[in-house]
Amino acid sequence: MSGIDNFWAVVPAGGAGTRLWPLSRSSAPKFLRDLTGSGRSLLQDTYDRLAPAVGDRFLVVTGRAHGDAVAAQLPQLGRESILAEPSARDSMAAIGWAAALLERRDPEAVMGSFAADHVIDDPEAFRRTVISAVDAARDDWLVTVGIEPTHPSTAFGYIHLGDPLPGSPSSGKGSAYAVAEFVEKPSAEVARGYLATGRYRWNAGMFVVRPGVLLDLLGAGDPDFAAALRAIAADPARLDELWPTLPRIALDHAVAEPAAAAGRVATVPAGFGWDDIGDFDSLAALLGGDGTSVLGDADLVETVDATGLVVPGGDRMVAVVGLDDVVVVDTPDAVLVTTRAHAQQVKQVVDALKARGRADLT
Repeated sequence: MSGIDNFWAVVPAGGAGTRLWPLSRSSAPKFLRDLTGSGRSLLQDTYDRLAPAVGDRFLVVTGRAHGDAVAAQLPQLGRESILAEPSARDSMAAIGWAAALLERRDPEAVMGSFAADHVIDDPEAFRRTVISAVDAARDDWLVTVGIEPTHPSTAFGYIHLGDPLPGSPSSGKGSAYAVAEFVEKPSAEVARGYLATGRYRWNAGMFVVRPGVLLDLLGAGDPDFAAALRAIAADPARLDELWPTLPRIALDHAVAEPAAAAGRVATVPAGFGWDDIGDFDSLAALLGGDGTSVLGDADLVETVDATGLVVPGGDRMVAVVGLDDVVVVDTPDAVLVTTRAHAQQVKQVVDALKARGRADLT
């Protein structure tokens, strides 16, 4: 092993990425796809980014339907490092299960939860941020990474910075702050006010914490939930029995928000570029360019007086003429045509297909 002593990466790999339909589906979600043109899937990029910090101390939590695909993409990991959920129960169950296993496996462990489908543009800055977060977590804080906002986004939740932690520099590298509160996705006007104060960061859902601290914080509000996770870790044969009884709730709501109100949460502000590729608008921005961005074989795309994003998916030509900020996604069994401004509404198509019984397309 190498990297930061006793530091483990927990990678939740779930969700169908419905706002990226038909590129991302329940059978082939976005974390298994190359969305950056790097030749590596988002999951593989996440592994590459974390490996220098953790060595082989990885746990990937995914659905049973994707266990084989995860193993194929990450042959470096043994199957014991891939936790297959019987069903989706949201992030608290997934991350809590990993925490309960690590609590038993390594009494000195600090774990970092990093989603499998995020894009980070500066691995070295990410590494420095993680080191600072681990240092704070060793003092029994629940630590989150706060991303420096680049614009007043209404798509992300925000972290309100409180006072610097004792012994932490008040600004600059390695600074850590108490979290005053977590704030849900704001209006554009409110988001502009947040940026003007300089005291708010985007909540990227990255958490660094001692496993026992996380479970004890959970147990303070829901002792049965924490006990069930620890029971699964103690006796894996009880997984199918206990898993359906676990609440469907995100870690933010189950632990982070009440812990912040109790003064138990810290944040390390981060300056690296970050994107969760939540829809085709963010994907187009990530790929860049003032004209038309192409994800895939550019020889299959022809544009005339057009801007936006085109994703060719077969061997047929896709031509776009006279349209601004268009999104065209071609797959063998479905074609999406929308605009970047309506990218968030793509999920409604998936909902409609499910209502029609078209599980083959979702």
